[in-house]
Amino acid sequence: MMAGTMNIGLTEDETELQNLVTEFADTVVAPASYQADRDHQLPMEVVAQMGELGLFGLPFPEEVGGQGGDYMALCIAVEALARVDQSIAITLEAAVGLGAMPIFRYGTDEQKAELLPDLLAGDALAGFGLTEAGAGSDAGATRTTARLDGEHWVLNGSKQFITNSGTSITRFVTVLAVTGETARADGSSAKELSTIIVPNGSPGFTVEPSYDKVGWRASDTHPLTFDDVRVPAANLLGERGRGFANFLTTLDEGRIAVAALAVGAAQGCLDEAVAYAKTRNVFGSPIGSYQYIAFMIAEMNTRVYTSRLAWHDAARRRDAGLPFKTEAAMAKLVASDAAMRNARDATQIFGGYGFMNESLVGRQYRDSKILEIGEGTNEVQLMVISRSLGFEA
Repeated sequence: MMAGTMNIGLTEDETELQNLVTEFADTVVAPASYQADRDHQLPMEVVAQMGELGLFGLPFPEEVGGQGGDYMALCIAVEALARVDQSIAITLEAAVGLGAMPIFRYGTDEQKAELLPDLLAGDALAGFGLTEAGAGSDAGATRTTARLDGEHWVLNGSKQFITNSGTSITRFVTVLAVTGETARADGSSAKELSTIIVPNGSPGFTVEPSYDKVGWRASDTHPLTFDDVRVPAANLLGERGRGFANFLTTLDEGRIAVAALAVGAAQGCLDEAVAYAKTRNVFGSPIGSYQYIAFMIAEMNTRVYTSRLAWHDAARRRDAGLPFKTEAAMAKLVASDAAMRNARDATQIFGGYGFMNESLVGRQYRDSKILEIGEGTNEVQLMVISRSLGFEA
């Protein structure tokens, strides 16, 4: 039984989903997590079982092969998985939010028919190529180019930190590239950014060796290079020149899912700390009987509760068609902070045991730092929040 209040305003169907994924996380994901982390290898047998459960199709309509759920459903699943393994949770989040969702939202009927069935079944994965050495939060600094040559796009450049880009079932990567220039009202010009679907295995497209990461070590993450990669002109995803604008919507949604992931991590650390503090005896008494430890865990519980409320609110707003950009940024900010603090506190409570990689809290400590960086750094979240209050830096 997890510590804290879990079912905050969930419907009966959402509670059933939460229980289903929690059981799957405890019985299938958790037993494989240490070895997967140690091997730096995504356990594809676990991914396959996630597909069988329908997790990759959660927020998509049934008519395109989805489960008919919403973004709230996806985030419930992501949180439940992150409680025991962030690498598996981010695999799901990226596969849906960065892989399948742009195809569903911006793809042509032909692109949807060709790509969505396998993505939503979990039989294929896809990545989103945004980040470059000099372009991350500043996507306008993108240098990868795509030149239209007759009936083909010719891509040149590189990307880095691309999730789900090199697995055995990765089908393609959607690449943000400069496709020309657009005129501004003041007479100056700006980069025209578009998104283009690049199938894995395309000549000139190289998935470089995976990174040796501090955390999320079982998550599949690679740098990518493009050397005169030719793909059909029909591989343009969405309207030409709308690549960056479309990605901003994807990013806002992703911040809700990452917030849910962070809450799951914070919850996992809380659960471990509560159990350990009740059974670890020092000087004849459980360490939880000492006020300092009890208060530390009480603060951990409070962080979980408040940050969960934040992502729930952002997800409900998104699903109701209400503005959610600022709420998503606030949820990501407070939840990533909760994950990092809870991981630190849980590791301290466990002492030497918490410093071992076999320890869940030790792995959560390594994993949680990226939550303050990915999907927009926390400094970017503060920028979004302050702008909503009328401040312009």
